[in-house]
Amino acid sequence: MSDRLHFEVPTPLSYFASLVASDDDFSAFEAAVSIAQDEYPDLDPQGVLAEVDALADRLRRRLSADAAPLQRLRLLNRYFFQELGFSGNVNDYYDARNSYLNDVLATRRGIPITLALLYVELATQVGLTARGVSFPGHFLVKLRMPRGEVVIDPFNGRSLSREELEERLQPYRRQHGLGGDDEIPLGLFLQAAPPRDTLARMLRNLKEIHRTAEDWPRLLAVQQRLVVLLPRAWEERRDRGLVLAEIGRFDDAAQDLADYLTRRPRADDAAALRGRLDELRRLGRPRLH
Repeated sequence: MSDRLHFEVPTPLSYFASLVASDDDFSAFEAAVSIAQDEYPDLDPQGVLAEVDALADRLRRRLSADAAPLQRLRLLNRYFFQELGFSGNVNDYYDARNSYLNDVLATRRGIPITLALLYVELATQVGLTARGVSFPGHFLVKLRMPRGEVVIDPFNGRSLSREELEERLQPYRRQHGLGGDDEIPLGLFLQAAPPRDTLARMLRNLKEIHRTAEDWPRLLAVQQRLVVLLPRAWEERRDRGLVLAEIGRFDDAAQDLADYLTRRPRADDAAALRGRLDELRRLGRPRLH
């Protein structure tokens, strides 16, 4: 009797790792969808992608093949913000579900970055050139049009003028001392966000939510993804180690802190972490009976 074929089902983390392995073939939207598998282990990311494709198909059928970009944009905005009813979750902004795209699709509520991801996906599928913008404090979308760029706030669908963007930027400029001769041109803040940076910002939103709630298991799941996504961001490895310590995985925590200190021996927190590392190594030793 021949041996039966055995196919190993990838874990959510290994699936995510395969999607973000290379910048040359980066499936950003699919990777963003997959983040929700930490909360919904039975979630089928392909089913979510198919749901978005169906929404895009409904919109495409309303457009003539020769529809001008401005006509496509107007129809997209009406479809996304009015007919489908997507908008920001003003009543529960810090709900983790705002970061899970399957939930955003179901409730039509989200935060700027998840609404932007959906908007950009639909825009791309109807022939528009749209990219996310990692604007300070609020993720935006910009679209390349024949007469220039249009910047949209995905939280409410408003098109933002240069004056409004400058006004939104002022608190950031003041906080970082970027006024006067050091003022950075607005255009530099409107650069398209690379897919890896977009996912990192999305995960760091969840990181802050779970850290504030001291929800260590959920925070660990987010940190695992951040380490996979940003393998050279040693601060994320440090933070994973601190979470591992909170849940009692002392040997794994010690390894992460040791890796961080090897790479960042002169970091501001190095002295404190060396003491923490010694403590973790003592805690991780097996007791003699």
